[in-house]
Amino acid sequence: MTAAATASPRRIVLLGSTGSIGTQAIDIVRRNPDRFEVVGLSAGSNVALVAEQAVALRVPVVAVAAGSTDDLAAALAAAADASGVTGYAPELLAGPGASTTLAAREADVVVNGITGAIGLEPTLAALRAGTTLALANKESLIIGGPLVKALAAPGQIVPVDSEHSAIAQSLRGGRAVEVRRLVVTASGGPFRGRSRAELADVTPEQALAHPNFAMGRVITTNSATLVNKGLEVIEAHLLFDIPFERIEVVVHPQQMIHSMVEFVDGSTIAQAGPPRMLVPIALGMSWPERVPDVDVPCDWTKAQSWEFEPLDDDAFPAVALARRVGEAGGTWPAVYNAANEVAVDAFHDGRIGFVDIVDTVARVVDAYAAEPASRVEELTLEDVLAADAWARATADRLVAAP
Repeated sequence: MTAAATASPRRIVLLGSTGSIGTQAIDIVRRNPDRFEVVGLSAGSNVALVAEQAVALRVPVVAVAAGSTDDLAAALAAAADASGVTGYAPELLAGPGASTTLAAREADVVVNGITGAIGLEPTLAALRAGTTLALANKESLIIGGPLVKALAAPGQIVPVDSEHSAIAQSLRGGRAVEVRRLVVTASGGPFRGRSRAELADVTPEQALAHPNFAMGRVITTNSATLVNKGLEVIEAHLLFDIPFERIEVVVHPQQMIHSMVEFVDGSTIAQAGPPRMLVPIALGMSWPERVPDVDVPCDWTKAQSWEFEPLDDDAFPAVALARRVGEAGGTWPAVYNAANEVAVDAFHDGRIGFVDIVDTVARVVDAYAAEPASRVEELTLEDVLAADAWARATADRLVAAP
């Protein structure tokens, strides 16, 4: 038995428990009860599922962003009755600030699996509490970069994105001063190889057909436009303090290599594994220790081919645009992210086309240059929230225009 297995289980607060990251995290917890104990769950609006999760794990604090504590109590009662559980009465939290309140509670690890800019305040709350932050909500780091980094102690943030987890693992093989560049891999999404003209008639259903991962609507669409990869370039810069000119994106359709680190001597260390999130999630909760048998390794006895190709910046300009806002810093990444969230909703509502998503983001970014707030010198949370609101309002006007 390992030392980790004999120690007390790590107390986990799981934000976004009903999403892709959250449900996989719970699967890992249930398979490793000697390692992990969930002490808090939060969800957006899926009250029934979070109630089932809470009852199954006997979680002491349960939170929902949409709905009331009465709604949550009723769902918990129904889930407990269905499972034959009696005497379970957790603390209940509800409302827009519920996840932030929960993130500040005592725990060993907060897993932030919330999607979108709403994850920023929970991220800040976890860092203020001194808790290890397993970060799947890349948007909070991207839009609040200086705020997040100012609060984070060395090693307090553990990346859960598979690409950044791969880089963190690969960096164990060398010192920071020995790094020449980071290589972030991208599947290319469902439209790899298509020209910009060939993307004009893409439907929402096609955009959600990711070749490797099953994710939520926003993240899956971002993977199709490669906005997600643009966000990951900014995230890599902030997490690892590597300049943008030393962060490359390469298309790797099989996604067996999750990312790589190239060192000054010409060697490259890559982290390989199946195109799933189980290992990054487990490492996020157990870092720096590994959880045995959390996933099935590559089968090296089978013949297989792995491809690598350059990114087509003409068909997929989101990464170049992300570099631009990342280098500008301040509130610019918040504008990029917020405009994209609005444009993604508009695409799925049938109000704009697929290529209009990134075009809308670019137009919002261009318009922001004329705003005094674009030249903020010392970033505050209020600055980020104001930029987010401005970008959403501007994007709303653009997608509504005939």
